[in-house]
Parts: sequence; C-alpha cells; structure tokens
Amino acid sequence: MKIRFLGAVTSVTGSCHLITTGANKFLLDCGQFQGSDEIEELNWEKFDFNPEEIDFVLLSHTHIDHSGRIPLLVKRGFKGPVYCTDATADLLDVMLKDSAYIHEKEAEWKNRKNQRAGRPYREPLYTFDDAVASLKQVKPVLYNQLLEINENIKVVFNDAGHILGSSIIEIFIKEDEDISKIVFSGDIGMKNKPILKDPTIIKKADFLIMEATYGNRLHEKNSDSIERLIDIVLKTIKRGGTVVIPSFAVGRTQELIFEFNRFYEDHPDYKKELNGVMVYVDSPMATTATEVFRNNAHIFDEETKDYILQRNNPLDFKNLKFTRTVEESKELNINSEPKIIISASGMCEAGRIKHHLKHNLWNPKASIIFVGYQAEGTLGRSILNGDKYVSIFGERIRVQAEVYNLEGFSGHADKEGLLDWLSGFQKKPQEIFLVHGEKESKEEFAAAIKERFGYETKIIKGVSEFLLSKKGLRSEEEFKKAIVSPEVIQKIKNKISSVQNDLETILFNERLAADKGLTSEQITEINNIVIEIEKDTMGLASIITKENKEDIDNKD
Repeated sequence: MKIRFLGAVTSVTGSCHLITTGANKFLLDCGQFQGSDEIEELNWEKFDFNPEEIDFVLLSHTHIDHSGRIPLLVKRGFKGPVYCTDATADLLDVMLKDSAYIHEKEAEWKNRKNQRAGRPYREPLYTFDDAVASLKQVKPVLYNQLLEINENIKVVFNDAGHILGSSIIEIFIKEDEDISKIVFSGDIGMKNKPILKDPTIIKKADFLIMEATYGNRLHEKNSDSIERLIDIVLKTIKRGGTVVIPSFAVGRTQELIFEFNRFYEDHPDYKKELNGVMVYVDSPMATTATEVFRNNAHIFDEETKDYILQRNNPLDFKNLKFTRTVEESKELNINSEPKIIISASGMCEAGRIKHHLKHNLWNPKASIIFVGYQAEGTLGRSILNGDKYVSIFGERIRVQAEVYNLEGFSGHADKEGLLDWLSGFQKKPQEIFLVHGEKESKEEFAAAIKERFGYETKIIKGVSEFLLSKKGLRSEEEFKKAIVSPEVIQKIKNKISSVQNDLETILFNERLAADKGLTSEQITEINNIVIEIEKDTMGLASIITKENKEDIDNKD
C-alpha cells in the first residue's frame, strides 16, 4: 500500500492525498490551491495521476481548499463516487456551484484583458455545468456509519467539529489477509464551540495523517474573542465607522450570526447603542449555507438544540439582514451609516469582500476584523501582516482602518487542541504524517509532539510518496537508495542464502520428525514455520534485517 501526498504539503490549501492498494486507487480530498497567483496556477496543472483510474474520493468537508477541484477531476475523466457526510453533500451543492461561478467570472474578466493585450483566450478552470455534473457523483453517508466500499475497504466518517458535516475519516484496508487502519484527521475543530459538537476522539490507528494549521499557535479563549468583538464593534460604531468582517461563508459566518444573536438578546443594556445598528451578511453563498445549517439542526451540539427547543432561532435576529443582489451589496458602501458587514471570501481573494475593503480600508473610522486563517499570498494575509498599502482591483489603497485578528473564532484547533486530540490514541500510531500547515507550524508541532508524547513524526514538505506496511515504512526515495547500495544488496543475498539453508534443514528435520511419531499439532507448527520463512523470501523489503534498516536510516 502506498500514499502519495499531493496537496496541502507546503501550506494549508490544495488538500489531496492518493492511496494506492493492490486493488484500488482513491483520494482523500481533492482541494483547490488558494493564495498568490503563483500558487493558484497549480490548479491548472495536470493531476499527478490518471483521474480515470481513481475508484472513489473520500471528502473530509466542503471548504474549497478540500473540495474545490472535484469538478475538475470529473471533467478530466473521474467517474467514481465521492463519499461524504449528508450535511457535507448539502453544503457541497452550494460551494461547488459558487466556485464555478467565480471561475467563470474571473475567466471572463481575464479574457477581456487578454483580448486587449493580444494574449490567447483562457477557459475557466471549470464551469457551472461541470460543477453540476460532479454533484451527481456525490454519495452521502451518515456519521458513525460503517461504509463497506468493497470487500477490502471499509470507512467510517466521524464528526471533526470544524464546520457542519466535517469529518475525521477512518479507513480500514485489507491486503493479503492483513488489515491496516488509516486515520485522516481532515481539519480538526476547537472544543466548546457554538453549534458544532467537539471533535471525535479516535483511539487507534496504524497510520495517521494529521493537520497542523495552528501547530505553533495558541488561540485566545472563544469567550475572550466574543468580548473583544463586541468592544471593537461598539468603539467603531461610536466613532461613526463600519465594521467589516471577512468570513468564510460556511461555518464562521453562522457562528458570528449565533454570537451576535446571543449578545443582542442577553445584553438589553446595550439596546440603545445597538438598536439601529444592522448586521449585514453580504454573500449569496453564506445566505444559502445558513439555510443548509438550519436544515441540519439534528447534528448540532446539545446546547444549540436546547436553544432551538426554547423556540429561539439561533441563526436569526431582529437586526440581521441577508443581502443577495449586487444592487443591495453596492448600497452598503453608498450608505454611510455605521454598520457591520460580514462578507466572503474569508481570505479576501474573491467575492464581495474585496469591494467592501476597497471602500473601508482607507477610512481610519472603520475596523477590519479577521476571524479565520489567512494563507500566505492572500490579500487577507497582507492586511493582517500590517502592509501599509494593498492593491484591490488594480487600485492602490492605503490601509488606515484599524485591523484586528480574533483567533478565538477560528474553526481550527490550536496547538493545545491538536495535542489534546492526539492524546486520545491509546498507543502511538506506527507513523504520523503532518500535513496542512506552513513549514514553521509543522516543525514546531512535530517538536511539541516529541516533547509531550515522545513520538517521532514525518513532516510532509512537498509532493512525496511512502510505502506503508506494518513491518516498516519507507519513502519511495529511501527504498530506491536502499536497493542500489551494494553493501545492502550483499547483506540481502547473504540473508537469502541463510534462509534457504534454514529452510532445507527444517524440511529435512520435518521428514525425520514424521518418522519419530510426532503429533499432528507439532508437525503443523513446523509447517507454519516453513510457510513463514517462504513468505519472508518473497520480497526484498521483507527480508532486510534490523541491521540493514539501520544502515538505510544512517544514509539520510
């Protein structure tokens, strides 16, 4: 069995991992690369595999950096099912159509520029029709349901607590009568977040693929972030400014609505100050996603369910307004009254948020509040880093608004949250692969794991492949180095010769033993030893001794 890491290997976008067994090839996620123009160009490259040969996809959740290239995969020949939770399937219908719309609009805009410059026409990465076609291959399953994909592969989706429908995926793979268990963490959420349940604790795995987005950071408490959010809002409103919150349309937006709702209800003393202050959700996708949330209340946490039973709608309140049309969105920037605008995209790379930033970044009365991760190369990261000037729609904008980062709203567990989740394993997985994190984050998280548990980990630093076996793990490169070493080859030859001699001796003794009247159980035991030795001579990898392995490790 092999695993090839193809995305989210140097940053947090483009999640995609290929598992190859003796009988099947399948993907864990098929996400889109997001960030700088250079990073986004990776979306246009050929897949590092033949899409027609992929049997199925296991999707952890709907965020575009995990799902965004599924329509492209289908467009290029993939015909198998995409398995995910039922809530993920509902949201995927929203996310992929919206993503396709953005690709079509961006291609239209770029082609106008290309035409003027005499450059060739460029098709969108995929179209709305491509997205619709890919959705026909989505197969929803329930949390905790044992899904038997075929006689050799079984899968369980567990709640990851990251966004609605997000999953930690357990994969049981049978090869040569041996069963291995791979656990793919997807994105792990924070504990005690509103609406969502806490991440499921997994007890056992042979191989663990784990995210490390915030592996080197600690979030402030969610309650502290809520207090700071309200303080910032009140301060901004008092000075006549607008609060702009770039937010992921799925997950973060609904949490913000929930928190504003609860604040408005629980703090009547602020009624005078906030009575006329509107909260606008300016994202058609966020509006539709919120409706999907309402329709999936059965998987909310107990606190939110109780809230609903009290006849309260946690995702609605008096001062909340959803804007769908372009005209309504434009009006928000014409109207100078203080307000709160929640708009996608969360990293400020596309959508209506760029227009709101253009109209508010220059204004010292305004506040920009980040509530989610900002990947390298994104406009959001540039603003958060303190850049004095940014470019939006080709216009140079001076940043004079106050900029805040409230990590307590993050949908990702921080370092302590990740370590806490890892502590749920009853014993160390044979191998732990760290993905979905920038270089420093993965390295510091690996050091934290070593310090806390004594576990060694593999930090994935680029596209790479590993051979997985309960008898040992070697990367393809390491394995090649091993078998071309003359010293190792000679040791293997010596071992084969020794095994053959042992086999001949045991077979000879077996014949003698039969003549001496040994019991059938004793003869069977001898036969089993013979079979094990024969099996050990079948492949070079399985007959490398412990000393040989140490020789290979010392070459690194």
